[in-house]
Amino acid sequence: MKNRIEDGNVSNHMNFGVRCVASCRKLLAQIENVREQVVSEFRDRLDGNKHVLDLALNEAEALAWASGYPQLFFPTLATEKANAVSGWHQRQQFLRHRAPLLAAA
Repeated sequence: MKNRIEDGNVSNHMNFGVRCVASCRKLLAQIENVREQVVSEFRDRLDGNKHVLDLALNEAEALAWASGYPQLFFPTLATEKANAVSGWHQRQQFLRHRAPLLAAA
């Protein structure tokens, strides 16, 4: 029986492991890059409520990972969630500014 090192299986297995880890790191970096872009785009629209945006992006990332293709779905999901949070924030701002007017009437 051949030694596993002699027939190259251990070497091939280690190379596969290295490639797999490199691929995972690349995928995580891509997702982090998209997250940073979305935060940069929407931060100013939320007037200090970045934590709400972070929660929305966490949800988008979880949904993307559940799909099995996070690199494909995360950019769209992140943008959709960020737009939803931005719309919610704008409605809240409108209602806050309108409430004193209604109370005075």
